[in-house]
Amino acid sequence: QANGLYKFYYAFTHSELDFFQFYPTIAQKEAEKTILRQFNSTELERKIVGRGEEIHKNVVLISIESLSAEFMKFYGNQENITPFLDSLAQKSIFFTNFYATGNRTVRGLEALTLCLPPTAGESIVKRTDNKNKFSTGSVFKEKGYQVKYLYGGYSYFDNMKDFFGGNGYDIVDRDSFSPEEITFSNVWGVCDEDMANKAIKVMNEQAKAGKPFFNHWMTVSNHRPFTYPEGKIDIPPTEKSRAGGVKYTDYALKQFFEMAKQQKWYKNTIFVIVADHCASSAGSTELPLDGYRIPCFIVADFITPKKIDVMMSQIDVMPTVFGLLNFNYTSKFIGQDVLKEGYQPRAYIATYQDLGYLTPDKLTIISPLRKTTQYSLHKEAEQPSQEYPLFYEQVKENNLNKEQANACIGTYQATAQWLKNKQYNAVKK
Repeated sequence: QANGLYKFYYAFTHSELDFFQFYPTIAQKEAEKTILRQFNSTELERKIVGRGEEIHKNVVLISIESLSAEFMKFYGNQENITPFLDSLAQKSIFFTNFYATGNRTVRGLEALTLCLPPTAGESIVKRTDNKNKFSTGSVFKEKGYQVKYLYGGYSYFDNMKDFFGGNGYDIVDRDSFSPEEITFSNVWGVCDEDMANKAIKVMNEQAKAGKPFFNHWMTVSNHRPFTYPEGKIDIPPTEKSRAGGVKYTDYALKQFFEMAKQQKWYKNTIFVIVADHCASSAGSTELPLDGYRIPCFIVADFITPKKIDVMMSQIDVMPTVFGLLNFNYTSKFIGQDVLKEGYQPRAYIATYQDLGYLTPDKLTIISPLRKTTQYSLHKEAEQPSQEYPLFYEQVKENNLNKEQANACIGTYQATAQWLKNKQYNAVKK
């Protein structure tokens, strides 16, 4: 009973999946090299040198609940439920070939905050060993930024308070609202408009402090039961529909930007807008690509709009932002600056137990009981948008491409080992 299915079932029900017990492995040094060679480094901890003089702009990272790429007109949707986000496609750096790491909010928060691939079992956000990690917030703090996490619900949900508080973020959540600041709320928290109003107040206070700020705002309204204030959009909240939830959040974001443009700090701020995960990841395969495809934008007055069509992962967002700011810093991120020369396209997508390594033509999946499966990817004939296809047929390969299999195993194995050894903890001063 100490091996095989019983042990796997025990681990599954106890939120622990030891990579080395259940997944295929390769020599540890080789596993680490699969990641390190992407950085031209022999160590996880390495120096990143900016492309010019450092720019200490404010940064606002907005992660949107359950926003699939397929909701946007850009990807062929005809329902007009994201008019504001669709307008940003022409006014931003728009990453069009972008994948979430998982299908839960905590996975998105993990990827955007720690910039590392998903690991087997529960997200780091929900683990006991989730504090004092090398994080997006720790890089900003080292540069003298004020660092906050903004959430319209109670942040003890999904262990967010423990995770963000334990990594140096100040938290603004539902407990921070006075009764007159709440016009509408449901089980998930205050509506996104109320959070937008609060965010503006918070940022106005931060701007007075004379130090730049980094704020990560997680939206809540696009979530069952999809209720929101009456009279805001043309889909009544009584419908309790996903389309309504999406359109209301899009509306609230537009209100936020209209308010932000009136503030003195607006022209000195970079806004990053990205989904936490898709609305659904169900499909006929373990990891359907359309169940992980999400939009991502970087918006600022001083940035030249362009579309970046290279495949990338959620873990690459903040290293790319640091690259735009020309930051010099010591990094342990596994995510990369995708605008840097030499970037090799790939993405990491996973469930609780299936860990996927995605390249433009192949998907390799490692699973418990030491299983490796590989698929070649073929664009399906029918697409909402032929230019930016979302749907791919996955054809199982009889013979594994060993290089890609090892890249998949090595990445997840090295990440698991570094976390186990606490090598991913914050950089010692």
